[in-house]
Amino acid sequence: MVAKISQQEINDVLWKACDSFRGTIDATEYKDYILTMLFVKYISDVWQDHYDEYKKQFASDAERIKRKMERERFVLPEEGSFYYLYDNREAANLGELINIALEKIEMANKAKLTNVFRNIDFNSESRLGNTRQRNRILKMLLEDFGDPKLNLRPSRIGSLDIIGGAYEYLIGRFAADAGKKAGEFYTPPEVSILLSKLLDPKPGERICDPAAGSGSLLLKCASHVRKVYGSEDCALFGQEAISSTWALCMMNMFLHNENSPRIEWGDTLLEPKLIENDKLMRFEVVVANPPFSLDKWGADKAGEEAKRFNRWHRGIPPKSKGDYAFISHMIETTTQGTGRVGVVVPLGVLFRGGAEGSIRKAFVEENLLDAVIGLPANLFFGTGIPAAILVFRRDRGEHTDVLFIDASREFDSGKNQNLLREDVELAKIIETYRTRKTIDKYSYVASRDEIRENDYNLNIPRYVDTFEEEAEVDIAVVQERIVGIEKELAEVRELMAVCLKELGI
Repeated sequence: MVAKISQQEINDVLWKACDSFRGTIDATEYKDYILTMLFVKYISDVWQDHYDEYKKQFASDAERIKRKMERERFVLPEEGSFYYLYDNREAANLGELINIALEKIEMANKAKLTNVFRNIDFNSESRLGNTRQRNRILKMLLEDFGDPKLNLRPSRIGSLDIIGGAYEYLIGRFAADAGKKAGEFYTPPEVSILLSKLLDPKPGERICDPAAGSGSLLLKCASHVRKVYGSEDCALFGQEAISSTWALCMMNMFLHNENSPRIEWGDTLLEPKLIENDKLMRFEVVVANPPFSLDKWGADKAGEEAKRFNRWHRGIPPKSKGDYAFISHMIETTTQGTGRVGVVVPLGVLFRGGAEGSIRKAFVEENLLDAVIGLPANLFFGTGIPAAILVFRRDRGEHTDVLFIDASREFDSGKNQNLLREDVELAKIIETYRTRKTIDKYSYVASRDEIRENDYNLNIPRYVDTFEEEAEVDIAVVQERIVGIEKELAEVRELMAVCLKELGI
């Protein structure tokens, strides 16, 4: 029986592999080298596992084994294998060999991996040092990944989310790095699960994340369709602006057996690439954790934008805060009558005035806003900023109220960040969302008139009263306690004076 490998074992090997890079390049960059090598190691182990299985079945029938391998989900050229690189780890041109291996993997799998490795250079002198230093680092990296513990054959890893789990782990370890805004970080798994349950994607629906990151939200939505409806029938779409993160997303999709997602590389606000017949594509489910309050998001291009897509017809968001630019884009890409949106936002989105206030008013009056859910602080990697989830729906019909949930005070305190447990805090949020009940100090169903009276301010404390009355103070009892304490203090002082006298002090 083959021993299973745990995510912790994988993480331990990864962290050891990081030692090869420390002091050479920035931590936020060397995770890309680590995860790329992890990908190569994984597909090499899967390929070898399948080859060995066919060899057992068909013995010496080399031609039949070859035909079987050609029908695999991906093709691994001999010089693209991790084990080829490992055997050549003493080569003088090791960085070049790894780059060639990545190129061969891309060329052999054009439909799935084209350009995935274009921004990763294992032969870079500017990032990895001169030839001698570079070869030393890369040799150590290959030897770390050659650790027998890191046998990633399917029979050992089961259903583990290799790239996703490792990416989350590394982001968590590197979260203290330079001041990046919260929206740039990996979305915690429990937030992804919450969004998937709130939006409830169904078989046959198209799901989109316009700020895809490593793909975790999309993958959780696809997992929801499989677990709840027992179906593989959903289509994943997305766009990601940061090229290295886009590459991780594509690798993550590949490792989750999502063979035909359409994930574009580019800026969703400045250049949306999910286009159909020269119009924005429409999706039943749109979900995102976009960068918080993005500066210089493209407000100066709003005039040109209006001529083509007109995403910001309710108002142009402030040029220094792109939150409503993302929200407006998401709503404009939903299908009429069925579309749902779930978006993570900073709390300022709920109450800031000016153009944002006007856009907020339009969302309420158009009967698009369905729920506002406050999340705990210190939930996201690298930031203690509290956030909220906004849910918009195009299937509300005559239903015009808005549900407010204050889930900010209910969480499990983790070692470095707060957590939402699926069977406790998440379950309560989902149950409250589905039943749409007012619960004392937790939720409130507000009518449109109430929101109008509040001048479309969505700040949760305006609707959910969490004030806890202090217990009535009995002054007489307090006074009696003070007298008792003073008496005890006097007695202690007398005793101390006697002791000091005996000691001659």
